[in-house]
Amino acid sequence: MLLKDKVAIVTGGTRGIGRAIVLELAREGANVAFTYLRSQQEAESLCGEVEKLGRRALSLQIDVRDFQKAKELVEKVKEDFGRLDILVNNAGINKDKALMLMAKEDWQDVIDTNLTGTFNVSRNAIVTFLKQKSGDIINITSVSGIAGMGRQTNYAASKAGIIGFTKSLAKEVAAYNIRVNAVAPGFIETDMLSSLKDEYKDAIVKKIPLGRFGRAEDVTGVVKFLLSDAAGFITGQTIVVDGGLFIQ
Repeated sequence: MLLKDKVAIVTGGTRGIGRAIVLELAREGANVAFTYLRSQQEAESLCGEVEKLGRRALSLQIDVRDFQKAKELVEKVKEDFGRLDILVNNAGINKDKALMLMAKEDWQDVIDTNLTGTFNVSRNAIVTFLKQKSGDIINITSVSGIAGMGRQTNYAASKAGIIGFTKSLAKEVAAYNIRVNAVAPGFIETDMLSSLKDEYKDAIVKKIPLGRFGRAEDVTGVVKFLLSDAAGFITGQTIVVDGGLFIQ
């Protein structure tokens, strides 16, 4: 097991990529705390799945936009598990809309959740990592933050911000044996993708060189690698997982 007895926090852990990451970390031996915003039923179900894998789970209903709640999250995890080794900032939302139709609230909600949420949890976890001179942070961004996407100015701005955040923090804490990396998924088979019209999805998949949409395990495999000793000399990087769609 790559992560035996390590303790991880995954934000936005009950659905899609977040849920897959929680389960992958548990399979690799980590005890996992994860946050969720709405569905207690989904959270309880996921805790059960983690426990079936022989690991401990903790679910916490927390809005990552709230700095104080993020502080309480880190404190609770350390209290219950005795340590903290890994943070995966995955919580995110989208409110896609043409800029000329975008309300200020559409902009602010996305920025506050995706970008400020990443700051809030990282800021409260980094103190622990600095004191123990170890820790790993993985930020889930998006190809939208690299290539840009129409009708996603808010989302793309938030995800591009996460990439800049990742690079800057990686330089800041490298001397303390803390690595900070990002993963940028493309079109992955999640609820967000299923909400798109079939004709739009058909047009997209034709542009993907590997000829298919990504699966959650395509992303979790990269997360697992970045948390492993094999990636011990990698920090400040953004790994794109998009089937070649935005090859540059």
